[in-house]
Amino acid sequence: MRALVSGGAGFIGSNLVDRLLVEGYDVDVVDDFSTGSLSNLADARGSAGRALTIHHLDITVPTVVDLMVRRRPALVFHLAAHADAGASVTDPVADATVNILGSLHILEGARQAGAERVIIAASGGTLYGEPVPEDLPLRESHPHNPRSPFAVAKKSVIDYLMAYREIHALEFCALALGNVYGPRQGSRGEGSVVAAFAEQILKGDPVTIYGDGEQTRDFVFVDDAVDAFMRATSRGGGLVCNVGTGKETTVNELLAVMAAVAGVEVTAVAAPPRPAELKRSCLDIERAAIQLGWRPWTPLADGTRAVFESRGG
Repeated sequence: MRALVSGGAGFIGSNLVDRLLVEGYDVDVVDDFSTGSLSNLADARGSAGRALTIHHLDITVPTVVDLMVRRRPALVFHLAAHADAGASVTDPVADATVNILGSLHILEGARQAGAERVIIAASGGTLYGEPVPEDLPLRESHPHNPRSPFAVAKKSVIDYLMAYREIHALEFCALALGNVYGPRQGSRGEGSVVAAFAEQILKGDPVTIYGDGEQTRDFVFVDDAVDAFMRATSRGGGLVCNVGTGKETTVNELLAVMAAVAGVEVTAVAAPPRPAELKRSCLDIERAAIQLGWRPWTPLADGTRAVFESRGG
């Protein structure tokens, strides 16, 4: 079976590509390499042979539809995105060009290619907006309340998926991801706090905390998230499923765990809060447990240890 992964040279995408190849799929990677890297696919390129084909292509260009029609993937994993809520505030047009227009090209390509299913990466935190504490952890039935252009775009793509399912019988599963972390993650961007902390700790630099550090996130290890993508290939049709841990962890708590794992004392320095950043985020994962048969298994200490080891720490 052939699978296509948009954003397949990125952090999550490349880990998904590795898993697909192990499972015996032929894989097409579509990436413009604006944030992804060929180095993320080094292992795959070294072992996959003809099972892996990499296409240097921007999803905002209609040519991607033609490519998908030629390659005819049975499964389409859509992970390519402009994934910076703060940047979307200052340049919403650029954000929409990638996250809405680019996503429509992927959906059109999947439709015209006769794909069996599209599995997309949605943003579990920004999709639901700023919750009241008593609603945490958030279920998928919680009203969508996007507070940034990035979040609006992600919500729009889910609406398009539902429309394509109704009109064209194109099946989908949308995974609303918590804060995914792990090896290969870059250290820049608001979702990269684990990678940023690891880089600063290994250099012996002071660790930068944006805001007071009491903002919470639902940190889920990349291998666990990839397993949810794989389970969504045959289950969870027509659903949005949260992929997280169901546990809130403050940024300050995260730093304490990582310092303990590294066996060092760290100095934290404060920086202004990031624009459009949520104060609290945590996802209820019972639907994924029931519909996908999925649960996370990697404790935060073990996951961050893997991050340190991947960076030579």
